[in-house]
Amino acid sequence: MRYCAILGWVMIGLIAPWSESAAEVITWKATGTGGAVAAGKMNSVAAGIQILEDGGNAADAAAATLLALSVTDYGSFAIGGEIPLIIYDAKQQRVKVLCGLGSAPLDPNAIDWFYENGIPAKGSMKSAPVPGAVDLCVTALKVFGTMSFEQVVQPTLTLLDAGLEQWHRDLTVTMHKLVERERETNGSREAKLTAVRDRFYKGDIADELEAWYIETGALLRKSDLAAHVTRIEDPVSVTYRGYTIYKCGPWTQGPYLCQTLRLLEGFDLKEMGHLSPDYIHVVIESLKLAMADRDEYYGDPRFVKVPLKQLLSDEYTKLRQSLIDMNHASLDIRPGDPYGPHPIKGQAQWEDSTANIPVQDTTTCLVADRWGNVVAATPSCNLAGNKPGPSGVTQGNRVRSLNTTRGHPNRVQPGKRPRITLTPTLVLKDGKPVVAISVAGGDLQDQTTLNLLLNHIDFGMLPEQAVTAPRFNTFHHQDSFDPNPDRSATFQGAGRMQVNERIPEAIRKELTQRGHRVQTTKGPIANPIMIYIDHKNGVFHAAGDPKAGRHAAALK
Repeated sequence: MRYCAILGWVMIGLIAPWSESAAEVITWKATGTGGAVAAGKMNSVAAGIQILEDGGNAADAAAATLLALSVTDYGSFAIGGEIPLIIYDAKQQRVKVLCGLGSAPLDPNAIDWFYENGIPAKGSMKSAPVPGAVDLCVTALKVFGTMSFEQVVQPTLTLLDAGLEQWHRDLTVTMHKLVERERETNGSREAKLTAVRDRFYKGDIADELEAWYIETGALLRKSDLAAHVTRIEDPVSVTYRGYTIYKCGPWTQGPYLCQTLRLLEGFDLKEMGHLSPDYIHVVIESLKLAMADRDEYYGDPRFVKVPLKQLLSDEYTKLRQSLIDMNHASLDIRPGDPYGPHPIKGQAQWEDSTANIPVQDTTTCLVADRWGNVVAATPSCNLAGNKPGPSGVTQGNRVRSLNTTRGHPNRVQPGKRPRITLTPTLVLKDGKPVVAISVAGGDLQDQTTLNLLLNHIDFGMLPEQAVTAPRFNTFHHQDSFDPNPDRSATFQGAGRMQVNERIPEAIRKELTQRGHRVQTTKGPIANPIMIYIDHKNGVFHAAGDPKAGRHAAALK
């Protein structure tokens, strides 16, 4: 097929302008019948498409795409980062979540340091969690894939060979060590993949990482690496207008999308009209309520009890729906009481935060194959100033998504996962996967996902329409990257919202009259990609917002 030759052209794009021939094939949208990939840069999409073409399934192609993204989208992601992933397994006909998120250090003395000094908010190796990306890719291959690590890492090695940075050369050495360990290990495919993982997290690479941690003042140690596992979990799900929406658990912000959809199901959005004042208003007001609960209750469920059953219940949803005033925008922060249940636990008016918290963005990955498997993943690293180490690995700052607030569900503890913004989405209808979405953009991620879901479910848009339609969001929530123990000081903006400038001025004026603090933007609101599977016609539709630098491709 044509993608073999195209991949070679695209790889050159790491150090030279894109080939016109390649650009004609991999752009921002695609349709096909043999599978599809959507991601960030063009050459990461090419990596996944190559694996699909070579007979790999969605898990194989996702691993290849994710590894390639650590090079092509470096700065938004790195091999020392984290990846939450949702997969529909066609053989088992079930959805599973893979948690490729590392935790805070296990040493209680390291946690004491955070309580004594504060969690660094603006970039520091001390804010680095255990790197989860490598184990996530290996686990996806081992449990759901068919190929070897050597096969799926080949496109990444091609990219690294073309690179000019020192870390490209260093990471090449590290990747070759992993391939070498797979080759020399006897036994089953699973045993070989386990050996790959162990060399990174328990072997000589772990020794290199620990030496680097000590040199840079990081609080992680080899024992943290050795203890890390990619947890395979059940997803959180709700039904919305006949669709089942699947999200990762409350160690991400994902369940608040489920809460928002539950609220919105009580309103006739189609009758309101797409992007009408009523439509935008009710979506924003629903987001405010759901995000208030996110900020109040979410955290690592291995450490805290998160009342998801109550938060998603019919009774609680009806109580919260009653708070939405269609004529007035709320300026209050209103978490509910799901235990009572009561519509409001308490409310307050907080001042807008003036903190300057640097955020390096995330990237995106979706894959669907011809056998019915679908993967949605949201890889990130949140580098914020951290530099690559001698192994070519760069660590992020996700520990700053925890806090030191006593009694808070997201307070830092030994081995605890931070409550992250990364939040891929899978959607099933009649038991089959129909939509996958991944978005880069911090606290904007599920707000943009919601825009896309409603565009498709309520207004019938295909991905190429859904990802390019004007979007909107609210800032009426806490900053997920600010570890300030005074959580009220992290609130981004009471009643403040943003719309794309293509939304007419008359609609913006009406929203302002209802009390919204409206601002406009020319650029994209977050960076989405989307795949829709038309089972009736056997066609995959894939697209990524071209203004956000997203790409997609499909096998014909």
